[in-house]
Amino acid sequence: MESVPINFQAAEFTTSAPSLKQCPEDSGCEVAFAGRSNAGKSSAINTLTRTRGLARTSKTPGRTQLINFFAVGEGRRIVDLPGYGYAKVPKAMKVEWDKHLAEYLQQRNSLGGLILLMDIRHPLQDYDQQMLNWAAQAGLPVHVLLTKSDKLKRGPAQNMLLKVEQRLRDMDPGRTLLSVQTFSSLKKDGLPQLEAQLKHWLSADFTEPEAPQAS
Repeated sequence: MESVPINFQAAEFTTSAPSLKQCPEDSGCEVAFAGRSNAGKSSAINTLTRTRGLARTSKTPGRTQLINFFAVGEGRRIVDLPGYGYAKVPKAMKVEWDKHLAEYLQQRNSLGGLILLMDIRHPLQDYDQQMLNWAAQAGLPVHVLLTKSDKLKRGPAQNMLLKVEQRLRDMDPGRTLLSVQTFSSLKKDGLPQLEAQLKHWLSADFTEPEAPQAS
């Protein structure tokens, strides 16, 4: 397979979808970003693409309720999933979000990996664990971003990284599906490592989905 040019700075919004059924054609390769609504997900995407406002940030966490797609190369996409676990919305809506997120993570054939963002001061909350469980059920690799690392001094930040690494190692003894790094959108710390992980996943050779056979 010829290498596909991936330029995060040329990222372009393509479409939004409320559920898996409304998502674009399931071909090529994409990597999704997920995290609690106050984990700094939109800021991380804006830092990655060097485009302020590409992924909308809001003073009201949980405002984004759609699956948003951004093209970063021919047949290559990054996907901004709805924030979870914090939004002040009716319980029925949260249940619906959970359903759509689970369907997307477990049934999207072109999904090559998940970037799971957690505030370094409050990692591995219940919803984070739920996302890891969904990904494990789908055999989906996950790269954890411990965001807002600038909020902690170097020592405490490194201690938290080691603690999360150990938890992930317990879940994935072979260290084939789970990885973690620290990240700061403000200082751009960890950006090269994030870019390398994304390019690795997005360079995968994904086959076109099989056409349904005539009955």
